[in-house]
Order: sequence, then C-alpha cells, then structure tokens
Amino acid sequence: MKHGPDLRHRRSSLALPILRTTREQHRAGGLSIGGLLTALGDSSFGWAIVLFALLTFLPLPPGSSLVTALPLLGTTLQMTLGYRHVRLPSRLARVELDPKKLRRTVLRLRPVTRRLEKVLSPRFPALFGRSNQRLLGTVLFVIAFALFLPVPGSGWFPAISLLAVGIGLVERDGLTVIAGVVMGLLSVALTAAILVSLASGAEAIIT
Repeated sequence: MKHGPDLRHRRSSLALPILRTTREQHRAGGLSIGGLLTALGDSSFGWAIVLFALLTFLPLPPGSSLVTALPLLGTTLQMTLGYRHVRLPSRLARVELDPKKLRRTVLRLRPVTRRLEKVLSPRFPALFGRSNQRLLGTVLFVIAFALFLPVPGSGWFPAISLLAVGIGLVERDGLTVIAGVVMGLLSVALTAAILVSLASGAEAIIT
C-alpha cells in the first residue's frame, strides 16, 4: 500500500494535515471525501474514522446522524471483516465537502485535539496487530451504531470517542485508542439508558 509523506512525525498539530489538505484540494478545484483521504497519504482506518467522525460535527439539521454515521458504520464493519485498508464506495468517495464548514469544525474541536496532542505517543504496539483488528472493529461498530441512532442528547459522546480512537490509530497510540473505546462503551450505555427511559415513558403514556 502506497503511503504519502509521513506527516505524523513532522507536524505540531493534529489539525494541520486536514486543514492544509482541505485548502490544497479546494484550490485544485474541489474537495471530496475520497480526494481528502488520498491526499492525507494513508488509506488506513485511522484517518477514515477521524474524517467521518468530524463530519458528524458539521452544522447539519437534527437527525443528520442517520446519514453522517453511515460511513463510520461501513468503515468499522470493514475492520470487523478483516480488510487491510479502507475501501470507499465510489459514490461516497465522490461526495463533495464544504471546505469552510470542515475548517470551522476542525477549529471548533481544537480544545479536544490540543489535549490529545500533549499526551500522544506510540504505545502498546501489540494492540495494532492484525489479530486484534476484528475485535476492535466490532467494538467500534457498536459505538458507531449508537451514534447512528437518533437519540436526543447522546450523539456527541460516541462521536468524540470515535474521533479519539481514530487519532490513536493514526498516531499508533494504543493508550488513546483504549481511552476512546472506554469512552465509547460508556456512550453506548448512555444511549441504551436513554432509549429505555424513552420506552418506559411512552409505555406509561399509552397505559
């Protein structure tokens, strides 16, 4: 698999590769999901999860997670099935992005990424072995499914956890991946609790 320039060890900010690539792609005539991932120089699951998690934070109408979470479900399913790298459907790869909205979203999440930048370091390399990919993919699929469900008040938590996991995968930081997974599982529990509460409330009204 061909990789682009190794940005990980030269950058001072996690946001810079996305911001710079977004600007360059836009100047070249258009910004698409496939073009952005290709220009980032890596078809790994890490960058795909980072990008698709960012899309869920774009200023979109309520209920948009039903659409924005689909690429995350597809990506994590590919991990579960043991794919070696992301395979984007051609229709998804051609989807155009609004560079201004994406830039604003990246900058809005800087408080989160700044905290991660201070602690990121290659750790627990065994976690990234092929033997662990399917299990990790399965857990991430469950978290992405929690994001997919249009449950009021729960969407931010699985999205943040998936963003953290994606960054951990990009940086080969197993501790960040583990922290993101724990946060994600807590968000799944929160989503389940909200669903149970809503179902109980609906049942009480009906009866």
